[in-house]
Formats: sequence, structure tokens, C-alpha cells
Amino acid sequence: MQRISGSRIAPVHDPGREIVQRLAEMGYQLEPGALKIICGYSGSKDELLRRIVDQSDGSVAVIDSSQVSCILSSSAASAIQQDRRALSSISAPDLPSRPSSFASSPIQVESCAELKCDITGRSTCVGDYNDFVHYFRDRYAKIREMLSRRLSSRPIESLGKSTAGRDVSVIGMVMEVRTTAKGNRVIELEDPTGLITAVIQKDAEIYEQSGLVITDEVIGVTGTSDGNGRLFVKSLLWPDMPSQTAPLEKGSGCALLLSDLHVGSRYFMAEAWGSFLSWLNGEDDDPSGLSSQVRYIVIAGDLVDGIGIYPGQEKDLEIKDIYAQYQAAARHLNGIRKDIKVIISPGNHDIVRQAEPQPSLPDEVRGYFREDMLFVGNPAWVTLSGISVLIYHGRSIDDLVLRLPGISYAAPEKAMIEMLRRRHLSPIYGSRVSIAPEHEDHYVISRPPAILHCGHVHTVGIARYKGVLVVNSGTWQSQTDFQKKMNIQPVAGVVPAVDLASMKVRKLIFS
Repeated sequence: MQRISGSRIAPVHDPGREIVQRLAEMGYQLEPGALKIICGYSGSKDELLRRIVDQSDGSVAVIDSSQVSCILSSSAASAIQQDRRALSSISAPDLPSRPSSFASSPIQVESCAELKCDITGRSTCVGDYNDFVHYFRDRYAKIREMLSRRLSSRPIESLGKSTAGRDVSVIGMVMEVRTTAKGNRVIELEDPTGLITAVIQKDAEIYEQSGLVITDEVIGVTGTSDGNGRLFVKSLLWPDMPSQTAPLEKGSGCALLLSDLHVGSRYFMAEAWGSFLSWLNGEDDDPSGLSSQVRYIVIAGDLVDGIGIYPGQEKDLEIKDIYAQYQAAARHLNGIRKDIKVIISPGNHDIVRQAEPQPSLPDEVRGYFREDMLFVGNPAWVTLSGISVLIYHGRSIDDLVLRLPGISYAAPEKAMIEMLRRRHLSPIYGSRVSIAPEHEDHYVISRPPAILHCGHVHTVGIARYKGVLVVNSGTWQSQTDFQKKMNIQPVAGVVPAVDLASMKVRKLIFS
């Protein structure tokens, strides 16, 4: 399905099409929002286009609405200054000054955990065709901007006869990846201007690398154009994290990363949880003194086991009422000492919509917990003592294990590194993860986090990638009958503890 190219969008009126074509000929793409602003401009559009091109950064191939608005704002400011100079020459009585709407005022930020962004209360999805268009175009625009800083690209529409035999670069969303009968790999790419077929020949140096390309991600491609809609690829570029080896930020105190408690399951490890609470609350000997340094606990989903999540689940449940499960979970969490901030994000077993991104737990459930606990959506950004943490339950790991060679449930941190390379938490659309087509793609990793924290797969995995600490936090549920059949061995009752000053991680074992 073509999602972002113009051939599947309602036809643009001729003036708009002419504007898009003119800018494409000059090597620029135009976002729909920017086109709308230009079409609505009452002055000379030729003059406006000239100013846009003159003021555009040569390294940026896409003109967005903010650039156009900035140019129009600067023009308006210039006109105001001229008016002010004219007025200053006229004698007039003093007028009362107008208070500025941009006057600075102190903003109180919660020192322990500041909610950055999630879907809670912001969902725009109704599921119609335009929702999908907005969703994919937002993904494309955000990741293309990252790639354009490293790659001077052209719109696909501009790759006509005049480009035959020339090396060109494009940034596109992957529609399809397939292998031909001759063994060559073919990648179908699209951008808002059209489609192109990228061909990697089987003897090319990048052939093995091209096996990592997955559908729906946004990549950069450089190669030789044949002028007929084909590009023979010489190099591939992923958005990736910026090169960084040292920790991105420094904070203070200790954060414990948890997930997948599955309270309500008969496999929930209540005894291990009791041992954890005793240690955390200073009831057990702690020669290291680490328990007293804990300031945060972050739970990345699946607080309870839920109801009707998978066939035959009822035989695995100790508590068969969803609200009773949350009441039990609250009793377990409310026992945490009160100077520790607890942040709770949902997962696919929780009482929120199954389609991701997911909002925070509903009010009727929150009421069971202490008022000082912070409930966020999935995914969500929080800041802990100056350390940015990106929380995602991690269901897309299922898709990445199926599609990428060398990725397995035994080492979930490798799948999480692939999320960072692609700057997207769930790049594959329409597979195991059900994603709601919001107008904004909340899965784009817009900036490098200091910590990426996931769960879902019940296995502990820890790694570092270009300055980002990657942690999958295991589970508090022992091996179920289903996991035995699938030969899945969970890592249960193990807590990754992060020193926010040094970003060093310790595994605390309570099983």
C-alpha cells in the first residue's frame, strides 16, 4: 500500500501541484503543511518561493511548515518595524505599554520525575484513511530530517531521464523488500513525491547489509539512477544515534528498572517480591548501602496478568477479576517506602487499549495506588534527576525477532539497539504490534535518551550503544506452562539497578 506518495492522496489543486513541481525541479521537497501555508498566502507566491529557496539551508532537502512560517513572520516583523519608524516621526501622547505575552515566569518542575510526553489524553485516531496518511507522513518527515543532516537527497519525483547514469541520493520509506530469482535484492521505496525501485546486486559489498532492511522504516539510499524509476544501490544509510561513547547525562541517586510483574497470575513470585521489599525498605542487612540510595522505581508495563489476553489464560490465574488484580498490585507497590518515586507505564496485559501507543492506566485503577505514584503512557519519556529515560513496554521486539537475523528473545538488548539505529521503537507496521494511526508518530526517537528501558520478553538484557544505556528488565513471573512448551526460560526476580551518577548497572537477585 502506498502511504505517503502523492498517487494515493486526494489530488492537489493545480496551483499547489505547480508549486510542488517547481520546488522539486530545484531539488526540494515540500511538506503538506508548508504547501497549505504557501497556497493560502495572499501576496506574490513567486516572491515567496524565491525567499524560501534563498533562505533554505543547502543541506536540508525538505521544506517544512516551520520554515515557511518563519519567513512569513520575518517579513511581518520587518513591516512592523517600518511602521514603527514611520510612527516614531509623529508626535503623539504616551500610550500605556502592552504587557508581553512572552514575559518570562518561573516554571516549577518536579525534581524527581518530570513527564515529557505520551499519548495520554492526546489521541486523535479515528481510523480513517487520512489518519494513516498523517501517521506515515509524520514518521517520514521526522526521520527524513535526521537523515538529511548527513545526506543531501533529492525527491524521487525528480529522478527522470536527466538523472540517468548519475549518482543520486534519496530518502524513502520502505514499502517492500524481496529477493529476485537471480538473487538480487529489491527494495521498493516511496516518499511524498513518488516511488522508486532500489536494486542491490547479489555481488555488491552491501548485499549482506541490505538484509537488515525492514518494511516501513525510513532509510537513505545512494546509487546510480537509470532514469526509469530504478536505482542501483551503492550505499545504505540509517538515521542511527549520533556517535557518542560517554554517558549522555549525569544525575544522582539510584533507579530500579522493573517490568512484567503479572500480579494475578498463579506464577507471580510473591515470595521474591517480599524479599525485594524487605531489602528496599531497610528491613534486611545491606552492607553496600545501595537500598538507601534508591530514589526511583520505573515499571515498564504488565503490572497485572490481565483477563482474556491469550487462549486458556483462566487456568493460569490466581485472581480472575481484573480490578482485584490491580488491588493486589497496589498492595504490593504501596509497601514501597514513600521517599521513592514510582513511575508506572502499561503493557499489553494491562487494562488499556491494545492498540499502541497506549494511554496511562485509567483513574478507577489509579485510585488503588498511593497518590504520589506517577502514571504514564506507553511509550513515554520521563526525566529522573536530570537523566532522560525512554520507557517502552517492548512488544515490537516480537516483530524484530521474526524479521532480523541474529535477533533473539535470549538477548533482547540487541533488538533494542536496532530500535535506536532506526530511531523508531516499532518500525514494522501491521505485524504483531497493533499500532493506532495517530496524526503524530509517538514511536520516533526524536533525540537520544540516556536510558532506553523495555520489558515484555521476560529476559534481562543490558548493553550500551553510542552513549545510551539499554536495559530490558526481566519479570516477576516464573515459567508458565506455555513458556515450557516454547522452551522459553524467563529471568525472574532480577532487578537492574542504575547509578544515575555513573550510569553503572548492577543486577540485584531476589529469586
